[in-house]
Amino acid sequence: MAQKEDVFKKIVSHAKEYGFVFPSSEIYDGLGAVYDYGQNGVELKNNIKRYWWESMTLLHENIVGIDSAIFMHPTIWKASGHVDAFNDPLIDNKDSKKRYRADVLIEDEIAKIEEKIDKEVAKAAKRFGDSFDEAMFRQTNGRVLEHQQKRDVLHSRYEKAMNDNDLKELRQIIEDYAIVDPISGTRNWTDVRQFNLMFKTQMGSSADATMDVYLRPETAQGIFVNFLNVQKTGRMRLPFGIAQIGKAFRNEIVARQFIFRMREFEQMEMQFFVRPGEELNYFEMWKETRMKWHKALGMGDEKYRYHDHEKLAHYANAATDIEFQMPFGFKEVEGIHSRTNFDLSQHEKFSGKKIQYFDPELNESYTPYVIETSIGVDRMFLSVLCSSYEEQQLEGGDTRVVLHLPKALAPVKCAILPLVKKDGMPEKAREIMDMLKFDFACQYEEKDSVGKRYRRQDAIGTPFCITIDGQTVEDNTVTLRDRDTMQQERVAISELPRIIGEACSLNNLLKKLV
Repeated sequence: MAQKEDVFKKIVSHAKEYGFVFPSSEIYDGLGAVYDYGQNGVELKNNIKRYWWESMTLLHENIVGIDSAIFMHPTIWKASGHVDAFNDPLIDNKDSKKRYRADVLIEDEIAKIEEKIDKEVAKAAKRFGDSFDEAMFRQTNGRVLEHQQKRDVLHSRYEKAMNDNDLKELRQIIEDYAIVDPISGTRNWTDVRQFNLMFKTQMGSSADATMDVYLRPETAQGIFVNFLNVQKTGRMRLPFGIAQIGKAFRNEIVARQFIFRMREFEQMEMQFFVRPGEELNYFEMWKETRMKWHKALGMGDEKYRYHDHEKLAHYANAATDIEFQMPFGFKEVEGIHSRTNFDLSQHEKFSGKKIQYFDPELNESYTPYVIETSIGVDRMFLSVLCSSYEEQQLEGGDTRVVLHLPKALAPVKCAILPLVKKDGMPEKAREIMDMLKFDFACQYEEKDSVGKRYRRQDAIGTPFCITIDGQTVEDNTVTLRDRDTMQQERVAISELPRIIGEACSLNNLLKKLV
């Protein structure tokens, strides 16, 4: 685990050094759990968003997009349940004066027990070699069974306490399992209490005419309140979906793991409206569709898994996360939820406006059911970064750090490198740049040796380097270097648009989804 944490620290450092992610307001010592995307980060982020947006709106005739406002009428958040129920259970340590989420402390304790089990399994696997039967070992080894029982008892108590919203029991679990504050090392805890995660501000021009409004904690409600606007103006027939990419805000107390959990983040959400009774079929369809979208990137099918929710929100009748294997374990990057007709019914009740769909086939009006797919842009960005990062040992004792980014998502598609700054090479390089820049994000570089320039491009994940040398001026061929294999081949300048286009096209990714 320590080794993986070291790798994660290197990824965070790399992200800053190479212009992907900066701490926000850094010259003022930063702002906790808020980050800025640098020149390479914003390109990678935009490419991820484009891949998602086009997979929704181009590949599905019955999905359209909107962009709703961040500020919304405060009653919307009453209707959605966020005012009353959007809370985290918090606990303070009296010695360190630090505040923690009680559920996270307990989940970390469960993870520690699971880690002990994994260590026993790893030791046995090393001892027995190829003849090792892991399933049998887990079922029969005394130490593993002891740890497993402890884990199951703790998990059962924790799950019940969360489902019952039993704050006293959460506190009791922390006491019973002697969970200590990671900073002070003491168990001097306060009671657990609820804390609402929404940011509140005032809207209005004078002190006596203001109203409390919230920064939206999710983008979904902007879709629900526009359901009829989109349905009527687009003459949409069920089933149909509404997609949206936008910022959301949560006053996370325990914001951690870099950009995995932030106070200002971006979501890509699609709400798919269906007939009542058909929702679970569409739920299964969207589970498969979304997993296919992730796996098409080629980051390793084994790094993904489904995690079905044990605790369902009161309005849901099915919920699954798609988890990705980060350096700090399998973590949620996307949620697929069957939200029933809760949201539209609530907004109908609180607004007093009828929000129903007239079904011409059934000749009746009803409130549609909803399947939600919700993915965090920042978490997706982090999963791409983590899976792409590699420190490679090369022949001759040299090393390089390379980002094996999916080529269609790479911030820069090709680097154009004149071998030297003379003999007509820069001019020829500029000609090539002018030819390619309309179709691909290109970078022109002439400083340092070509080897150092290759290393810089490897570090930002550029798929191709194009080197212009003396031969180029004579026969219009260049050296094309592949990022992943480092192999070089001589190709005609006229072939570059086709070669780069085939390798880096977003369309090739989208075609895998059809």
